[in-house]
Amino acid sequence: MPEQYESEGAISSAGMGGAMDLAVTEAETLERTPGGPDGTGPAGKPRSLWSDAWRDLRRNPVFIISGLVILFLVVISIWPSLIASGNPLKCDLSKAQEGSQPGHPFGYDGQGCDVYTRTVYGTRISISVGVLATAGIAVLGSILGGLAGYFGGGWDSLSSRITDIFFAIPVVLGGLVLLSVVTSNTIWPVIGFMVLLGWTQVYRIARGSVITAKQNDYVQAARALGASDSRILLRHIAPNAVAPVIVVATIALGTYIALEATLSYLGVGLKPPTVSWGIDISAASAYIRNAPHMLLWPAGALAVTVLAFIMLGDAVRDALDPKLR
Repeated sequence: MPEQYESEGAISSAGMGGAMDLAVTEAETLERTPGGPDGTGPAGKPRSLWSDAWRDLRRNPVFIISGLVILFLVVISIWPSLIASGNPLKCDLSKAQEGSQPGHPFGYDGQGCDVYTRTVYGTRISISVGVLATAGIAVLGSILGGLAGYFGGGWDSLSSRITDIFFAIPVVLGGLVLLSVVTSNTIWPVIGFMVLLGWTQVYRIARGSVITAKQNDYVQAARALGASDSRILLRHIAPNAVAPVIVVATIALGTYIALEATLSYLGVGLKPPTVSWGIDISAASAYIRNAPHMLLWPAGALAVTVLAFIMLGDAVRDALDPKLR
């Protein structure tokens, strides 16, 4: 109690000027604190959504594990010779369907090709198709959805009806119909098909995000100051509406990798001599009783890859969604 009275007396004797000096000192100390108050970063600067998301992602073990797996897959897709020195197209029929052997841990397939080498080289096709298809879908869906959400009116109504039509097309059935007439052995027809039928989901996400963002006060202020529509879209709306698109695209990337394998398994996607997990799974399905290792390894690689991208997308969604904080 005496200490309390002494403190109160000190403050009273200091008068209004002393209290103001104390408040100023506390404010300066708080501003110099590295963490700052809630909602601020170093040196008192306000934290953005992206800095908060990156901070959460670095502490998320799911993001770290999935990120390391994806990094490994990307590296071996670019340089498969780092861990596989053989030729995926070199086969020896005398060793067809044989199991694991020294130097060939995954055994041989029905044509006498090394399953390990083909599984490693199949990563390149799956990652390439998934990344390129997702990039095309994200760009096309974001542009169309952003324009529809911002301008509205007849363009919004027309594009929404077109989106409904594409949503009504079953993906696998559409692939069987459209890709069955394609004779090219490259990945571009498959990527084009995925973009053609996959942009609708990103379109709706982008459209809703832009409609929400354009109602904010800073957009209205920019419009009142005479900013052009292109400047408002690119400088004010797009940075604040792109987060949901990134989340959807990250999760969907694994789905498109699985879709490529499904189409290749059905015989309308990639075709031999292209090395693909879907092609190898399709060829191994006929020998599943006698040589299950032919199916196990490419199917396992496909499952791990898809799971890694889905886990990464979930981690990014949790970090970017303010409602989950």
